[in-house]
Amino acid sequence: MWHLPASRALRAWFALPLLVGFAPQAGAQTVIENSVEAQFQLDVHVPDAALAAMIPAGFTLNVSQQGAAARANLRVLFVDRLTIHNAEGQPVGNGSDRTVYLIAPVQDPAGNNAQLVIGGITTDADDPAGPFDNYLAASAHSMTRSVTSETNQPALETQEWSFQAAGGERIAMSITFERGVPNRGNQNEVRFYSAKDPSVSQISRQERVLEILRNVTTTPPDRVREFSFDAGGGSYAALFDGTEEMLSWDNIMWVYRSVLQP
Repeated sequence: MWHLPASRALRAWFALPLLVGFAPQAGAQTVIENSVEAQFQLDVHVPDAALAAMIPAGFTLNVSQQGAAARANLRVLFVDRLTIHNAEGQPVGNGSDRTVYLIAPVQDPAGNNAQLVIGGITTDADDPAGPFDNYLAASAHSMTRSVTSETNQPALETQEWSFQAAGGERIAMSITFERGVPNRGNQNEVRFYSAKDPSVSQISRQERVLEILRNVTTTPPDRVREFSFDAGGGSYAALFDGTEEMLSWDNIMWVYRSVLQP
């Protein structure tokens, strides 16, 4: 279990993440849903052999060896899907859900940069396997996000996320950080594949506002006050065996995202 009482003094695999280096996909695309989300992103190095065992044939890990993304072979993305609508603007399911999912940077069989969804845990009871057919239903979960602001003091935000599945899998994070000035990225596209069935893919077209909180390679001003992370159990035991390294902490204040079927 990770625990960092952060100093007040000290960004990210995909800091301008997900988006840098990915060209828009060509060809006909069909919008299947739109969502507004708040996210928190952890970039992590997990045991290479454990991750390699989850990569389907024809795909190769594409891990940067320098810069903000250095050595990060997995992203843990906590997602509060505030609103979810179909292409006609009607709510999908309950209209919102909470999910944590695991993504690896890869090259697909054609040599294109892409993201591979390894798995996840979701509160969506209508579709517990998720769009990539490899999520687990949350048997228990909790999430809180709160902001404290006082005169002449930096605004502090606290986030608590916890997901558990019936097979023993768990992913939890607690963080308190100083809010800063976030960056707004340009709209871009990235393709996600399912590690369970790589014939299943989606394109995510998104625009987002990102706060850079800490990065061990680029060492921006560190705004993390307190942090803990705990994951493992069941099918995630080999990935999170206690040797995982935290490399980047990014608060994504909001995302407007369209999901397209290629």
